[in-house]
Amino acid sequence: MTRAEKRQAFWERNRKSGGYLLKKKIGQWLFSLGRAILIFGLCFLILQPLLQKLCVSFMAEIDLYDNTITSVPRHFSTISFGNAWRQFKGIKTFIRSLWLAVGVAGLQMLSCTLVGYGFARFKFPLKKFLFGCVILMLIVPPTTIITPLYLYFGNFDIFGIIGAITGTHKGLNLQGLAIPYLLMCATCAGYKAGLYIYMMRQHFRNEPKELEEAAYVDGCGRLRTFFQILLPGARPMMVSCFLFAFVWQWTDQIYTRVFFPTAKWDLVSTKLLNIGNLFDGENKAKYGVAYVTPQAYMNQVMATGTLIALVPLLVIYIVAQRSFVESISQSGIKG
Repeated sequence: MTRAEKRQAFWERNRKSGGYLLKKKIGQWLFSLGRAILIFGLCFLILQPLLQKLCVSFMAEIDLYDNTITSVPRHFSTISFGNAWRQFKGIKTFIRSLWLAVGVAGLQMLSCTLVGYGFARFKFPLKKFLFGCVILMLIVPPTTIITPLYLYFGNFDIFGIIGAITGTHKGLNLQGLAIPYLLMCATCAGYKAGLYIYMMRQHFRNEPKELEEAAYVDGCGRLRTFFQILLPGARPMMVSCFLFAFVWQWTDQIYTRVFFPTAKWDLVSTKLLNIGNLFDGENKAKYGVAYVTPQAYMNQVMATGTLIALVPLLVIYIVAQRSFVESISQSGIKG
């Protein structure tokens, strides 16, 4: 059937339906147009800051002060990438940050998986109250507990045992170490841990209980059933929790300033927080105390540093994309 015949057949069916077919077609077209505009607007809001930083990073210094240039640079330059990389102190900062982010994300994934399974399958006293505390972890902003965390880990002690052993009645100063990070994550008290517990609880609640009952009949205990029957099916959701924890730890500047107040560790987040001051101090040492780095050039270095810091996140997302998308699709089907 040719295009003209299809068009004639459409108008014939529309005439027989009293114009309903045409109204339906127009409604579908308007819905598709509105959806496309909405998706384009959301993508623009997300990508526009990154595209702006990308354009600024490739500008020469003379373009930064040219009011006629808004996005596309007139003189391309990659000097800002070298300056930003120098402020990061090379690959060592990324390796140290990667080690900490992987350790934090791995501990949070494991501990929240166990706790989520417990909330989903077991009955114990104060279960609803404790799960309410988990939800409260999602509501209370982390900035409200910065001071208690700083004081607690600056004088860390467990029921006075450490002070009694040392005889000084003082705890351990864990500031500047990764131990506070790891302790909080291992005990499900890390950043956004409530969200991961909730995700894993919902996943295990949607798993059929018949699988566990069949495993019990075959002689499996609770631990063996969990590790061999339920855990393999929870792998996509665990990958999602790992990715969320990794991303938030990689860019975290709240707990970083609490646990590393003296900046003994060179982390990506701390360098991003102070990259402007570091660059300004470097230029003052080079050109003299009276030298002040232009704000536009400092902003360019900070924008370039942000783009460099995003590279590991893009790589790990590309590697784990399949499991991440699978977890989203499963949650949509089972929910």
